[in-house]
Amino acid sequence: MKCCLLRSLCRWWDKTPISLTASGGISLYNVQIKRLPGNEDIPLPQKMSLLASGFDLYAAVHEPVTLEPGERGLIPTGFALAMPAELEAQIRPRSGLALKHGISTLNSPGTVDADYRGEIKVLLINHGSEAFTVGRNTRIAQMVFQLVPQVQLIQVEELADTARGSGGFGHTGTN
Repeated sequence: MKCCLLRSLCRWWDKTPISLTASGGISLYNVQIKRLPGNEDIPLPQKMSLLASGFDLYAAVHEPVTLEPGERGLIPTGFALAMPAELEAQIRPRSGLALKHGISTLNSPGTVDADYRGEIKVLLINHGSEAFTVGRNTRIAQMVFQLVPQVQLIQVEELADTARGSGGFGHTGTN
């Protein structure tokens, strides 16, 4: 079968186009979102510009949460997702919060697997020097969708040599 125009939508090993209904009839470009009870006032994730790659996420806290410097907190968003098997959602920091307040996501990017159906939550950390309060409807992070190749690991006794070899952290220098 001939590969589709967008190479990333083909299986890399045989160039077969990916099924657009591989996960229970959910289209590759249509991700189902469910607003959870008690969060009708929380905006659903949304892109803030036409070509933005990420959807801004809003805090669904019932009471303000204050993060002291060095403190972390798990912040609910008030929604859950259903996405096709070929996708993952990545939770990433918002650049403005990082620059102005030192607020970031601790496990960045956070991964939401296609088979997870619980509430999306964001693990924030305060790297700043002052306390930061997360209120209801505060934009706290962004969510970016990425294709996930299905990889099979094959155990071998030896690996092929490369010029780099086993050089790791700091091996290539800074200049």
